[in-house]
Amino acid sequence: MISLRYHAVSIAAVFLALAIGIVVGSSGVSDRLLGAVSNERDSLGGKVAQLTAERDSLAAAQRSSDEFAKRIGPGAVRGLLTGQTVTLVTSGADPADRDAVTTLIKQAGATVTGEVALTAAVGDPGRADQLRALAAQLLPAGAKLPAASDAGTLAGGLLGGVLLAPGATPDQARSVLTGLASAGFVRPGDVPARANLAIVLTGGALTGVDAGDAAAIVARLAAALDRAGGGGAVLAGRAGSADATGVVGVARADPSITNGLSTVDDLQTGSGQLSAVLALREQLDGRAGRYGTAVTAADGAAPAA
Repeated sequence: MISLRYHAVSIAAVFLALAIGIVVGSSGVSDRLLGAVSNERDSLGGKVAQLTAERDSLAAAQRSSDEFAKRIGPGAVRGLLTGQTVTLVTSGADPADRDAVTTLIKQAGATVTGEVALTAAVGDPGRADQLRALAAQLLPAGAKLPAASDAGTLAGGLLGGVLLAPGATPDQARSVLTGLASAGFVRPGDVPARANLAIVLTGGALTGVDAGDAAAIVARLAAALDRAGGGGAVLAGRAGSADATGVVGVARADPSITNGLSTVDDLQTGSGQLSAVLALREQLDGRAGRYGTAVTAADGAAPAA
């Protein structure tokens, strides 16, 4: 007869066997998993090393290209803008980019008449109505604004009328810039003399909820400057400026803007700064293009010299 003790021992033996089986089985699975993870780790480590080497190589190539562009820049632009006058309009531009472009413009033989530094208020959609009203209020007697309703085009038309249009006087420019500065749309500064070309310098992609709207205001302002001057205008920004929330990107998305306005999207590089000045020459020749490293730079890295 099978006793209760026998049952207890049998059940204990079964559970012990199961426990041993689980331990042995899990040990095998763990070894396989650890081996697979280890192999994956080694593979990923190799890929990281490869990508790091590629990144370092590209960075070195960019530095080399930058140095080369800065060395040949003065010779490449020499005489291209002799006798021309250029006004700078900046909107969030890096001072180093502005200074480098200014130097190249002078080396090309042109005179830089001054700078109009736009504040962030210009691109604030919440202040667009105020900017529109101010454009009409500050308009010099006898002058006309573009037939448009958006703040960027009206502001650009106002600035173009006193900075670029034939017949514009220093008093008109002073009155308009003083009014815009008082309202916080431009920074106070010296009044530029009239010029026949304009270059609008920006930073990278804008951020914030209204970034796209802000970029559109500045892009249309640049387009209005292009139409107002005798020679035309160039819009240039840093890496990221050709994104959907960058001024260059918004401009390139509108054929009515880029039909006349030249754009550059890599202003932080020596080649981009050179392209910006070559694009001014292109404007004088009645042409326009899209240059830089972004996928929307449809006309290549730089204008033909």
